[in-house]
Amino acid sequence: MKPIHDLFSLLQQPQKMVITTHQKPDADAMGSSLALGHYLRKKGHQVSVLSPTNWAGFVDWMPGTAQVINYEQETISAEKLLREADILFCLDFNIFYRTKSMTDSLRALTCTKVLIDHHQEPDTASFTFGVSDTQKSSTCEMIYDFIVAARDADLIDQDIATCIYAGVVGDTGSFRFSSTHAAVHTLVADLKRRGLDHGKVHEGLYDNFLENRLRFTGHVLLHRMEILYEYNTALIAIPKADLVQFNIKTGDTEGLVNYPQSIQGIRFAALVIDRSEERKWSFRSKGQFDCNTFARTYFEGGGHYNAAGGRSGQSLEEAVAAFKAALPHQLSLTQ
Repeated sequence: MKPIHDLFSLLQQPQKMVITTHQKPDADAMGSSLALGHYLRKKGHQVSVLSPTNWAGFVDWMPGTAQVINYEQETISAEKLLREADILFCLDFNIFYRTKSMTDSLRALTCTKVLIDHHQEPDTASFTFGVSDTQKSSTCEMIYDFIVAARDADLIDQDIATCIYAGVVGDTGSFRFSSTHAAVHTLVADLKRRGLDHGKVHEGLYDNFLENRLRFTGHVLLHRMEILYEYNTALIAIPKADLVQFNIKTGDTEGLVNYPQSIQGIRFAALVIDRSEERKWSFRSKGQFDCNTFARTYFEGGGHYNAAGGRSGQSLEEAVAAFKAALPHQLSLTQ
């Protein structure tokens, strides 16, 4: 994989481009895709943004979301765009299987493929150009860096600033996580100077849910959360029946895994949800506990040091038992 800066010369002439991200895109995935799309269109390129699946309602307000193509719903037109693309940008994921049903199509493409991502263990051999930096707070921060490095900072308008800020806020936990280094605040200051309305972004991300989601959250914390003090760990296990009872949609479980971290002494929080096809895991930690390694070792996943995800083909009860069996091997949790 060649350095991302080597790509800049190819951007001087109009190209057909496709931008895509991981399945069920969150604020960072959607924000980075939209921000890059807005920027590249201002440079004169023909740009399409594809999502492998549907997405959470709390990102629908972002400028440009209405034009994003859902691959699962519009497969024929999406495949045509992929075949015609000169350049494919892959954002906020670093291995093709994270795009679910798009995986084989992306692998088969012979166009220039570009990676911009901040997760661990990238499949660099699959990309022509790219940057993979686990020290970055978010892919949106990396898109900001990309635009600035291309000497196009003056092209950052309200729409681009809004999308970038949304992803930064989402992936830093509103600037709470350790990934919020000094350059993140410098970035935000620059966006504010360019007219960013940060209140609008926070309202869109966090004050944009239906009543059933709040009642679901209360139900989960009261009935589905288990505290394992001997391991400084909290576990939330949500059966499929709860999702049906509260009419839970894509994105409604976002952030649930963070709640137990407010409990004194808890250093590791895990959330498992019984989806129809598999059990989906989310992991969060404080300090020197490696969520990425834990997820890769036990649950076919990965991500960041203090935040990762995984999956299991076992039943919910079996997945919970496997999680509890793994905890005694993670001695650092009790230190």
